[in-house]
Amino acid sequence: MSDPLPSALSGIRVINAGQILAAPFCSSVLAEFGAEVIKVENPDGGDPNRSNLSFHQDNRGQKSVTLNLQTDKGRDLFRRLTDTADILVENFRPGTLEKLGVAPDSLRETNPGLVAVRVSGYGQTGPYKDKAGFDRVALGFSGITYVTGYPDRPPVRPGYFVADYGAGIFGAFGAMAALEARRHTGQGQDVDVALYEAVWRQSGAHVAGYGRSGNNRERSANYFPGVVPAEQFETADGHFLIINATTQRVFDRLCMAMGKPELSDDPRFNARDVLRENHAAIHEIVGEWVASLPLEECQARLDKAGVPATKVYSTADIVEDPHYAAREQVVEVEADGIGPMLQPGIVPRLTGTPGRIAHRAPRLGEHNDEVYLNTLGVPKDEYDALREEGVI
Repeated sequence: MSDPLPSALSGIRVINAGQILAAPFCSSVLAEFGAEVIKVENPDGGDPNRSNLSFHQDNRGQKSVTLNLQTDKGRDLFRRLTDTADILVENFRPGTLEKLGVAPDSLRETNPGLVAVRVSGYGQTGPYKDKAGFDRVALGFSGITYVTGYPDRPPVRPGYFVADYGAGIFGAFGAMAALEARRHTGQGQDVDVALYEAVWRQSGAHVAGYGRSGNNRERSANYFPGVVPAEQFETADGHFLIINATTQRVFDRLCMAMGKPELSDDPRFNARDVLRENHAAIHEIVGEWVASLPLEECQARLDKAGVPATKVYSTADIVEDPHYAAREQVVEVEADGIGPMLQPGIVPRLTGTPGRIAHRAPRLGEHNDEVYLNTLGVPKDEYDALREEGVI
């Protein structure tokens, strides 16, 4: 049997003191590429998200220990844990670890190389740092909710937890950047991630447009101003198909696929700025063509012509799709008390040191013996006393 491929983050230990979504997700991303992640949870119930399906997905590959940070012995044990770690991930409200006496700067007194990923609603600084924040609040503050939906209706939130998961990704990237910096300086540092900033950083040129015109971008349904033709259209058999032909070459191919090559020379559409002005007209023409065909035929014609297009996928479509299957993007992972559970696969795909899901999300305190007795070397009598006192 050949040796398994190496893991990119083998030898890196992460202490995950976070809960709900962003911090656990950040930690699981690191675990999938080989880091040892120890999730620290309160003995009284643990992560509040444990009752939800997302817990099993966002904490896969981690170990769980219980630890009461409200006690002196618990904080001492937490310090002993972080002394062995490379990365600490947390998403308490700013100032919480400071009040507990285990702020990252104090932890670095005994572990100078510790990198602390600190996820919060508004960041560790600024006038709003003490405000509470969750994903939906962050979406509103980031500007994405304002521009999502139809102009004659209230704003609509995106369908995924974009702020939480975006912050998790930026947190994981920041941890890697800080570890690389540590190779040169020998010193750890904080990685300060605000939920709203994770979304705002993905906002494109919205602020540049505002800076030039002084005007807000308003809700415009599925039309993104200036990006044309790009819409979703209903097929003859009742599916929705997205077509994006926003360069001149692709627009020409779309016209050929529709059997209307003359549209490329139509004075309403034959210059990009004119085409943008007449976006409603070209979208109507494309929509009529799509409505005349069933999805399969329409998709085939567009694929043959090299026009980017896809059906608007439901979760059922994703689970059944051969491309998702080929890239292992729908996987089964055991969930404690549930059994096999469908989850997204690993992103990104590394060709030399690929990620893997080491094991299911842990039961509360499942790894207490392993971590406290073996990793930290806590004497058995001390361990039993800590458990008896409710510290762990």
